[in-house]
Amino acid sequence: MAHLQKIRNALLAAFFATATPVVTAQQTQVEPGLQRAVNWKWSVAPWDNYRWGLDPREVPVLAAQSPSQGPVQPEMPRVHTIKRGDYLVRVAKRYGLTVAQLKEFNGLADDFVTIGQEIRIPSPAERLLLKSTPKSSDKKQEAGVEPSEVLLLRVFLANQGFSTGPIQDTPDENFGRILNLFQTGRGEAMDHVALVEAARKGLPHPIAVYTLKPEDFKFISTPKAVAAPAGDLTSAGKEPPKAAPPAPLRYEEMLLEGFLAYRSPWEFVAERFQCDEAFLRKMNPGLGPYPPAGSAFRVPNVPPFAVELVPSRNFQPAADSAEPVVATVSDMSVFEIRRGGKLVAAMPISRARPSLRAKGTWRILNAMPRPRLQTIQEPRVQRVDQPLPFYRNPNPTPTPRPATLARPQTLQPGPNNPAGVVWINLARGDEKEPLPFGLHGSAFPSSMFSKEGIGGFRMANWDIVRAASLLPEGSILEWKP
Repeated sequence: MAHLQKIRNALLAAFFATATPVVTAQQTQVEPGLQRAVNWKWSVAPWDNYRWGLDPREVPVLAAQSPSQGPVQPEMPRVHTIKRGDYLVRVAKRYGLTVAQLKEFNGLADDFVTIGQEIRIPSPAERLLLKSTPKSSDKKQEAGVEPSEVLLLRVFLANQGFSTGPIQDTPDENFGRILNLFQTGRGEAMDHVALVEAARKGLPHPIAVYTLKPEDFKFISTPKAVAAPAGDLTSAGKEPPKAAPPAPLRYEEMLLEGFLAYRSPWEFVAERFQCDEAFLRKMNPGLGPYPPAGSAFRVPNVPPFAVELVPSRNFQPAADSAEPVVATVSDMSVFEIRRGGKLVAAMPISRARPSLRAKGTWRILNAMPRPRLQTIQEPRVQRVDQPLPFYRNPNPTPTPRPATLARPQTLQPGPNNPAGVVWINLARGDEKEPLPFGLHGSAFPSSMFSKEGIGGFRMANWDIVRAASLLPEGSILEWKP
């Protein structure tokens, strides 16, 4: 018996020496709320024409005050006419400004004014842009006011159609890749010094100001709890409440939402201006956890992503045989678009799960704005191996599949749908049947390289909209290492 056991062990060793090893997926972090959902098969469904945005409701407005706060403050006048006894210091003090601010805003060379002269009064948003606006000595108040070279280049590149991912003031791998591609990929070699000079010349103001509007709240969910009444201003001498992000929805909560809206005004403004939310909070330390309409945000000076204008129908351009469009995914991290051989756009891209692979030549099919995601909780096909002390079983006994749902569960459309605001179908080679995974947006653009999700190949919402507007149906998609 011992002799037979030795022969059996030798045969097993020879077999597993030539067998293809089974690779087990590494444990990864998962996007909030999707910890179980990443294990199920999902399908994409078109918009159901129900709605795009939340139902009308009362929203917090900065000018509105509760009775306990006293009367509503009158709107700041835009022009002050100089009367007898007025002088510039007195006018500035009346409107809570400095003389330097009034002089800069009105282009005054000195402090001399005359009776009847009209002095323009800057709005709160306009005064933030003035060079003469006093800077607090508090480090927290000063944070992010002066743009760094990295921030300048990120904003400049975004304006040229080269997205570096969510804008912040520190470099990362995406910034390095896109920067290098911009300098070399268009056939216009440009050294770093020349690029910075071009950015400063072409973008003298990399920081702009955006005032939150009441209509923006159509895409911002109501917070579960707000510490202060709507529009309540910070009491004198007290620190503003810490602007911590609200907790992401759990999967069961997502299913109950008729529209997957932004969780807070911070998230809305960050995505509107292609910005990392943590960096936006750093630039605006004086705003509370749920800024009301009328709040002025410092933001990167980039073309705004208007979620309200995401179309309901396919908006891909028509194909042009004279200037064919080709898309390339390089190193599973950068999505490049060329028209007539010229690089016209580039943006970061990531895969929703580590096991997703692609190679060769594919095709761009139709774009589906405002997508929904559906599942009957059928498990994704996964190989399960049973590691033993000396070998791995390459053909384990299949585990029985759990029962699936009789009716699909649906994650409704919205900027916080895991597939974002646009889904682009893909096919291999010249096939016409779309694959179960496509190009799509992301609810968490700042973590799409570090967290697993559902779907296929992810971009930020502002990038997927731009990509769809540049890619005709039938365009070639190349995968390169």
